[in-house]
Amino acid sequence: MRSGAAVRAGRKVCRCLLSGYSRVDGGQPEQLTGGSGSFVGPLRSHAELPPVSEPREGPESGGEESEALVEICQKRRFLSGTKRQLSRDSLLSGCHPGLGPLGIELRKNLAAEWWSSVVVFREQVFPVDALHREPGPSLPGDSAFRLVSAETLREILQDKELSKEQLGAFLENLLKTSGKLRESLLHGALQHYVNYLDLINKRLPFGLAQIGVCFHPVSDTKQTPDGVKRIGEKTEASLVWFTSARTASQWLDFWLRHRLLWWRKFAVSPSNFSSSDCQDEAGQKGNKLYYNFPWGKEPIETLWNLGDHELLHMYPENVAQLHGRDGRKNVVPSVLSINGDLDRGMLAYLYDSFQLTENSFTRRKDFHRKVLKLHPCLAPIKVALDVGRGPTVELRQVCQGLFNELLENGISVWPGYLETVPSSLEQLYSKYDEMSILFTVLITEATLENGLIHLRSRDTTMKEMMHISKVKDFLTKYISSAKNV
Repeated sequence: MRSGAAVRAGRKVCRCLLSGYSRVDGGQPEQLTGGSGSFVGPLRSHAELPPVSEPREGPESGGEESEALVEICQKRRFLSGTKRQLSRDSLLSGCHPGLGPLGIELRKNLAAEWWSSVVVFREQVFPVDALHREPGPSLPGDSAFRLVSAETLREILQDKELSKEQLGAFLENLLKTSGKLRESLLHGALQHYVNYLDLINKRLPFGLAQIGVCFHPVSDTKQTPDGVKRIGEKTEASLVWFTSARTASQWLDFWLRHRLLWWRKFAVSPSNFSSSDCQDEAGQKGNKLYYNFPWGKEPIETLWNLGDHELLHMYPENVAQLHGRDGRKNVVPSVLSINGDLDRGMLAYLYDSFQLTENSFTRRKDFHRKVLKLHPCLAPIKVALDVGRGPTVELRQVCQGLFNELLENGISVWPGYLETVPSSLEQLYSKYDEMSILFTVLITEATLENGLIHLRSRDTTMKEMMHISKVKDFLTKYISSAKNV
């Protein structure tokens, strides 16, 4: 057991290092020589990194790479559940066990980027919040799930005095009077339209945005008997844009281009995101955005021009209250519905970022380095802190000080220094690459002497030495520059 004097000395060293104290002259990072004896140059921002090679594609390797990705997502807790529960169909339909902690952070970052792009920096878009259930009677052909009390349903079914006709009438009335789980966020935005119209003095155009969970029926004969549907869930990002019919087409084109560029902004291979025109059974025209998965294209976002029908249907009694100002005219606006599936979008970015590259740690040609090169803005964890050789107590105190400093500046950190099972550098780097951690900071005995830490990049695998007091500013600038690309 270490003495109290050693602990106090470690704390003093930690305070000195984080305040910028160093025994090394000059502020430039020093060269770091690895086991191979070769020097690796200083790290660059995401905007300055050289173009990475495209992941290998092909009909034979696609299935293997998909299996490898799902295995990593399980292993590193992006996804929860067994391999059987994480089939392609279950992932696309939202019928899997859910996300792990890293998956939750990835989706949260994706939602934050969507919100920032659509709401925060736009003066005409306002946040809206709606209930998970939608009131209203059950309509013929309505496939939405109804919220019915199990106790009430059981009492009706166990009443032996009811005839078959009476039982059917009771059940039908129960369905009509119960609420239903929302299948989209459109209904909630339309409900708030009149209130927000008054707020902005009836000026068009404007938009209402919301992110929330939606539910949809899924037929799966493997899991359930014929005719019984399961509940699928998805996290939807919705923008409902109200504009005059005169400018609806131009606005639809604007949002189509905006959304496609947004999806491509965070991609390693932007060309995998594409768009096409579409038309529903009612003749309404719109667009769909797709991601090209190994098995083919899947929609990740839809844009529809719904005209004024939805508003008139919701407010049939008083059309005058729907009028917005388009210049000097009062008009019932057209509704543009823009819905993105953040869960499927997250899956798209996992496939987009997954790469198999040659592993520099081994001479085996058949052994590949697996890495998730998620965009810096989306990566769940930005930096991992770990310790090398040296006095464990003092090194961990330095890590704790840097950990707190980074968290205070909004940089997510993985506390690898708390791990008690020893691992080699190769194992650490492989683990953090699969977790899509941007940088690994290694605190060693040299850090206690001169304040220098080892900094390793996920994207380039390059290493350099940097003073511990400069780590925070470097990471902040790196992430900031990635946002502006």
